[in-house]
Amino acid sequence: MLFDERQAQALLIRRVPYVTTCRPAAEDFHDDMKTLDAKRVIEAALICSSQPVPLRELGALFADEIGADTIRDLLEELGRDCAGRGVELVSLASGWRFQSRSEMATYLSRLNPERPPRYSRAVMETLAIVAYRQPVTRGDIEDIRGVAVASSIVKQLEDRGWIEAIGYREAPGRPALLATTRQFLDDLGLSSLEQLPLLDGTGDEPGAGHEALAAAVAQASLSFAEAAAQGDDRPSADPDTAVPPADPALESHA
Repeated sequence: MLFDERQAQALLIRRVPYVTTCRPAAEDFHDDMKTLDAKRVIEAALICSSQPVPLRELGALFADEIGADTIRDLLEELGRDCAGRGVELVSLASGWRFQSRSEMATYLSRLNPERPPRYSRAVMETLAIVAYRQPVTRGDIEDIRGVAVASSIVKQLEDRGWIEAIGYREAPGRPALLATTRQFLDDLGLSSLEQLPLLDGTGDEPGAGHEALAAAVAQASLSFAEAAAQGDDRPSADPDTAVPPADPALESHA
């Protein structure tokens, strides 16, 4: 009986290393499955979101159990998966989103035959001055353009979410300092101001950059919530002072 007990104990001791060796393999298998599932979860979250999703919110999907580097790797994989498809995954100022490719514009425009509003030169010049020379005051804009800027133009850009007051200049009246927003970059499909269209050497001219910016707006297929002519300080009916409307493309894929 004593021999049998010792033999049983020896057999148990021999089994322990085997069990210990198998545990990491099981954990590795679980981690692999979690990573594969995480890619699907991220894809679903991006498709269902109407706004770009920042990296921290993607991490919150997994209670921060998956690191930021891993999430970036999964986003890159999702981007490669879009090769040859009608949508692409892009990194914007406020996060990541799926959007249609520019070459889809002609076809997608047929889903919405209504023509978007025209954007006046005054609006685009004002936006360009803020974008390329920020922060600026309304007085700065008027000095550069050489004409008074209607309050409705500034309000229109603020309502669209493209510009905002970020502070006040220490000068008489403490005028508000205007700058562009993350929404502005998101709508143009950019991740930073450094990606704005380059100027063609006419940076000292009034409203320089408005044509390049207008082209970017057309490419991104943006539209104001209100008619662009509303409250303009120039005749909005003049087709020579308006930016042609864009085709609806690069809309978020939600």
